[in-house]
Amino acid sequence: MKPHTLSVLVENRAGVLSRVTGLFSRRGFNIESLAVGPCEEPGMSRITIVVVGDDEKVEQIMKQLNKLIDVIKVSDLSDNERVERELALIKVTADTGTSRSEIMQIAEIFRAQIVDVSPKSLILQVIGETEKIEALEKLLRQYGVKEFVRTGTVGILRGSKAVSGGK
Repeated sequence: MKPHTLSVLVENRAGVLSRVTGLFSRRGFNIESLAVGPCEEPGMSRITIVVVGDDEKVEQIMKQLNKLIDVIKVSDLSDNERVERELALIKVTADTGTSRSEIMQIAEIFRAQIVDVSPKSLILQVIGETEKIEALEKLLRQYGVKEFVRTGTVGILRGSKAVSGGK
């Protein structure tokens, strides 16, 4: 059982995301991460899904995805060199003084940006691999994480390889 990052190129139409995610739930797969948005192909969207499972079961679900009408192409990026990133926004309790400066130092170490400041809190934006985001969130817990939101993983193959249209 390992995480698989699936890149699913789909027609940008109403109901496609529901059909794709429904396939996972019917097969008993829990989606760990989901990100969707328009891509380089006009009228298309790319859905990036992270699931944990063995290779055989993931291959089976990929075949099922390929049978859906609005799905153009499904690729498992997991066995290829790739770049994966996630975005998180973290609102932290930060009273003026020591805790605020400590949080700012931690943010600098993680290359996080402070995107909002109020008298009693800071909002940090961090972009990186899932492990980096989890490590930052764990460190910030001691100060009091008020809110924590993240986008889900997006990924792209390294080099000249591309996941693009054509079934």
